Amino acid sequence: MADIFDVIADGTRRDILQLLRERGSNGAGGTSVSHIVAELGVSQPTVSKHLKVLREAELVSVREEGQHRFYSLSAAPLDEVDDWLVPFLEDGSPLADDGASSLPDSAAHAAELVGRAAASAKHAWESALKKLPGR
Repeated sequence: MADIFDVIADGTRRDILQLLRERGSNGAGGTSVSHIVAELGVSQPTVSKHLKVLREAELVSVREEGQHRFYSLSAAPLDEVDDWLVPFLEDGSPLADDGASSLPDSAAHAAELVGRAAASAKHAWESALKKLPGR
């Protein structure tokens, strides 16, 4: 299996994951390849290539209906990213400071990515807690 950091390093794959996350939170039963192509404005072969990488990393699941395939986000593999990021978010870390406005552009971008990952982790924890018996 590919290193999760290599998989999410590609901007198009991150865009696909973001689209699937947004569509999944709206209760969509999966997103078709043609919808991904239309939303992202990239070619079908390009989307298919990236979806293959995401499938192999188990970041997406696919449901087939006839000749159509519908993709959904499987966020569990992102736990490795969350585990790596958590120490950077603890008290005393430069990323934990409220001085984001004084950060250089590259650091501000990194802080934005960390924030998105933290939101994803929060969502994953909430989803996992809802699945526990007695909840």
